[in-house]
Amino acid sequence: MIPSELEQLSKEDLIKIILMQAQQHAEIQVEMAAMREELKNLKADYEALKLKFEKHQKPPASSKNSSQPPSKDQKGNQPKGKHRHKHGPPAGHEKNERQLVAQADHVIAIRKRKCDHCQADLSAENGNLVRVNQITEVPEGKAEVIEVRQYEIICPHCQQKQVEKPPVGLEMERTFGTRLETVVVYYRQEQHMSYKRTQLALLHLHSVGISQGGIDLIMQRAGNQAILRAQSIEKDIKQSKVIHSDETSSRVMGDNWWEWVFWTQQSILHIIRHNRSVDVIRDVMGTSVAEVWACDCYGAQLNAPAWFYQLCLAHQLRNLQAVVEARPTQTWARAMQVLFRYAIHLHHQRHILSSEQFLLQLARIENHCDRLLQRSLDSPDANRLKKRYLKHRQKLFVFLYRSDVEPTNNVSERALRPSVVHRKVTGCFRSDWGAKAYAALASVIDTAELKGINAFQAIQSLFPAPALPIPSSGE
Repeated sequence: MIPSELEQLSKEDLIKIILMQAQQHAEIQVEMAAMREELKNLKADYEALKLKFEKHQKPPASSKNSSQPPSKDQKGNQPKGKHRHKHGPPAGHEKNERQLVAQADHVIAIRKRKCDHCQADLSAENGNLVRVNQITEVPEGKAEVIEVRQYEIICPHCQQKQVEKPPVGLEMERTFGTRLETVVVYYRQEQHMSYKRTQLALLHLHSVGISQGGIDLIMQRAGNQAILRAQSIEKDIKQSKVIHSDETSSRVMGDNWWEWVFWTQQSILHIIRHNRSVDVIRDVMGTSVAEVWACDCYGAQLNAPAWFYQLCLAHQLRNLQAVVEARPTQTWARAMQVLFRYAIHLHHQRHILSSEQFLLQLARIENHCDRLLQRSLDSPDANRLKKRYLKHRQKLFVFLYRSDVEPTNNVSERALRPSVVHRKVTGCFRSDWGAKAYAALASVIDTAELKGINAFQAIQSLFPAPALPIPSSGE
């Protein structure tokens, strides 16, 4: 209402309006009080739920806070408008060109035969060399077929039949040469190619038609030789002072099996078994006892026959990272990460520090670790890791007392990585023997690579000497 309308009302009407407004105001006050109380309860419930969520919610697993492989990490989208670095070499980068070989297989001379200006004949002119370019090309793939003819000769003096034995690599029982068989095993073992893809690669790249059965026979010959070699590798593992070990899942005939790896500085042994128990380790080690066994916290590994154990600090750093992400205000996990990283750094600086400096830093690490493990923690996950480190206190820094021990078990994980790729590509092994042969071939190849021998050469050593070049003129 406007003031002119109020002036025309009587006193009784004004009183009624005021009383009505007072009643409405009182009702509003009651409703506001109820809403304030409801809001207060909602805030309390929200804070309780938030505290419960922060206490029990864990960050999503990734390769940085767990043992999950990087291939399973959830890749997020890049933020829009993000500045992208310019591709190509940085400014001032020195140009690097492919070096020319000393002796080319073919030389093609490009000379002008006729003058463009006066049409004079230039074929007799030598000219000056102005530019040289070398093009590397792969010749058309075509395997060579070697026909071996064995003759029988009757001695004219004693009438005895004489048959010359073929040289190594040209045996009459052979169908394929050593290099061809090596290529087949290389495709199957190292490039994780199926029988069909191997068959097509041989046909298209080498012009060799071979059945899948023939490929399987070649794999059997290589596998049998590799199994014999793996036995000597196993003997070397037993005699080693420091052994790194790990295991990963495998599929054999549709069942879940396990591939184990035993890594030393001289040899690498792969075996595939149907179980994951300590019996596998005992079968490999027999009565031998290693001085140091490097592994993760898996119980079977920690029961291996060894005098000392070294826990993989890479695993521990990832487990601590999970605590950091779940409880960012938790300082203990960050402090343990800093301690482990500094211990690894000290291990790498061992060769440039004096013995007195190294021992001083080692004592500081040990004392600081004891102080951290004495702290009282309110996080269940942090307490779980603290109990682990208290239980395995003597297994944390063995690598600082021995220069032949690594602080992580990354060497074993890298040795198993090709097998994981093979499992994902091929699916599973069709037989127990196939799994055994694959593990033996992996042992031979990985051990050879430790000695600077590449995979192709290692596989070729399982077969007789190559048939090419031909050792004699034949006819």
